[in-house]
Amino acid sequence: MTDPRTGTARPSPEPSELLRTARELVPHLARNAEQGERDRRLTDETVKLLTDAGMFRLAVPQRYGGHEVSLRTLVDVSAVLAEGDGSSAWVVAVGSSLAWAVSLFPEQAQDEVFGADPDTRVSGVLTPSATARRTEGGYRVSGRWHYASGSWHADWSVIGFPVPDATGRIVDQGMALIPAADYTVEDTWFVAGMRATGSNALVAEDIFVPDHRVVSVPKAMAGDYPVQRSGGRQPRSAFEQFLTAAPLVATQLGLGRAALELIKEKSAEKAITFTFFEKQRDSTAFQLRIAEAAQKIDTAHLHVHRAAADIDGAAERGEPLDALGRIQARADLSGAVGHITEAIDILLTAHGAASFADSNPLQRIWRDSAVSARHAILQPAMIKEMYGKTLLGIDEPISPLV
Repeated sequence: MTDPRTGTARPSPEPSELLRTARELVPHLARNAEQGERDRRLTDETVKLLTDAGMFRLAVPQRYGGHEVSLRTLVDVSAVLAEGDGSSAWVVAVGSSLAWAVSLFPEQAQDEVFGADPDTRVSGVLTPSATARRTEGGYRVSGRWHYASGSWHADWSVIGFPVPDATGRIVDQGMALIPAADYTVEDTWFVAGMRATGSNALVAEDIFVPDHRVVSVPKAMAGDYPVQRSGGRQPRSAFEQFLTAAPLVATQLGLGRAALELIKEKSAEKAITFTFFEKQRDSTAFQLRIAEAAQKIDTAHLHVHRAAADIDGAAERGEPLDALGRIQARADLSGAVGHITEAIDILLTAHGAASFADSNPLQRIWRDSAVSARHAILQPAMIKEMYGKTLLGIDEPISPLV
């Protein structure tokens, strides 16, 4: 692997090294979390720390100086970051998903995004909320794309758009790469949690998108990628992991672990009001709640790690997951979010009303987890319905994202 900026060889770090680096960032991310909430964007110091630590190159192909890690490593590293700050972990995880998606584009487009800087940050939204017309060598695109996490600090974005033919008839759904100079960021992210993710709207007006920066979404979902250079094995799993949103669930794992550790620590000094217990930890009722929450967090980890193993395994074999494998992975991940949500609720009840004090980081964990758990791609009821139909052999699609 060669760093294109220096021309010198640079070995890819081992997963354990990346985890250690992420662990070292946790106290710094936690220190900046409150300021990030107030500003509704990550602080400049946080972005610099994450960049210097190589967190934005986790999913960048190795040939550009990236780490090109497995999905399991991406999940584990993102979860550690979330122990310090959910928003920071979310921006890294979403950016990594989109950087991974970039590896599906033709070589010329990948060169443009990562060729000069493997730390390039990528945002984006795949919803085709745009209009387009065919022109010589590409498309003219106008649109507005909501909820682009990391929008303030992105250098490029991946956007969705309906693909027309020369007559204007819509013939495909595409995703396109556009540089930050081609769009503006509209400040629309006013929410209760994950406030520092800066998940604003991107707005573009009649911009030119060349053909080499467009990929067909249906073809990508079928494993038909126009990659012109072989690269490593991990990019083969790109769209599967993107659809299953594994990196997004990673943030939940870290938030759950952080809540558990905070409440265990406080239990040694906090009494239970209206009882004789001077320390929460001495109460059997409290102990049972801690055990129940810990089991739910452990269960979430097991499901996420199974999904990651299935996706990484398919990439290792050089083949896509079949339909049952994909929906099972989505069910694993969506179910994991449910377990974390329940665990955090149990922990906050065990800790008491102090959980919701402005000065208590638990209230931010609770809000961040609640908001991110409602991401559209993790809808539990819809995913359970799809999983159940698949298990029963009922061919009645309710979503193209399978």
